[in-house]
Amino acid sequence: MEEKNLNQSLHKKISAVIACYLDGQAIPFMYERLRTVLRKIPVPYEIIFVNDASPDETKTVLKKITTKDKRVVAIHHTRNFGSQNAFSSGMRIATGDAVVLLDGDLQDPPELIAEFYRKWREGYEVVYGVRVKRDATLFLQIAYKLFYRIFRSTSYVSIPLDAGDFSLLDRKVVSALNSMPENNRYLRGLRTWVGFKQTGIPYRRPERAFGTTTNSLFKNLGWARKAIFSFSYAPLDFITVLAFLSVLISIIYIILQILLRIFRPELVPSGFSTVIILILFIGGVQLLCLSIIGSYIAHIYDEVKRRPPFIVESIWNDPRKPKLRKLS
Repeated sequence: MEEKNLNQSLHKKISAVIACYLDGQAIPFMYERLRTVLRKIPVPYEIIFVNDASPDETKTVLKKITTKDKRVVAIHHTRNFGSQNAFSSGMRIATGDAVVLLDGDLQDPPELIAEFYRKWREGYEVVYGVRVKRDATLFLQIAYKLFYRIFRSTSYVSIPLDAGDFSLLDRKVVSALNSMPENNRYLRGLRTWVGFKQTGIPYRRPERAFGTTTNSLFKNLGWARKAIFSFSYAPLDFITVLAFLSVLISIIYIILQILLRIFRPELVPSGFSTVIILILFIGGVQLLCLSIIGSYIAHIYDEVKRRPPFIVESIWNDPRKPKLRKLS
């Protein structure tokens, strides 16, 4: 039975898609570690590096690798479109029966792909890495944990906790994701939304191997905003609750004002300070509601423009092109 399963797997192929930005130093190590792991798996493979207009030596490094190894593909974007669009760019040209997504900074250990592959052979169509521990400051560890739990509690899909983009996707899942026309892509949410049989593999996420992280507090807040406004209506529900509370408080305040003026007129607040505080409070509530509505409108505006999510400058070793046979 084991020999039969092995023979059935020989026609399968794995594509590894790596999103690269400021990862020129890490790419050779990523390539060697990926090649070592993928050679141990009894299937053909291809490695796709997506250079998201990195300003460092990424292009030069990829030129050397793609020249000596034709199983390595390099996609170059015209500018930086973000990691989600980099992954989408790689998935659109990947030819594998399964696609593995990794960040190019070596924080996603390639050695875990062997375990992903085993789970895929067991019948799981989505296998994702679960960050049970990350090498980061205590503040960031708490912030990430808190975000995933808030996101899951407010989202209309059951988002896995502490799961990033690092994952293996079956061809059916990749095709479903590629067919989605939306530009504001949050792959962790889309991966859950499409369904299929999914499971997680725990791992420790190390620090960035080279250089400094390209993330910042404001960028992480932007990620959180994008995720919540893409997969949750909780902010709109919050506006409704806030409106009801404001009306309820106003009614209670009016009743109290009437009773105080009848029975204890000396306790009734007076003066401009009370009016100013009330105006600022109501104005702040209105601006908060407008900002929430504006975020949804901005998402709608981005989608209806129908601009492409990324633009490819060039592809080296394009796997979709037919290979020329040498004449003997």
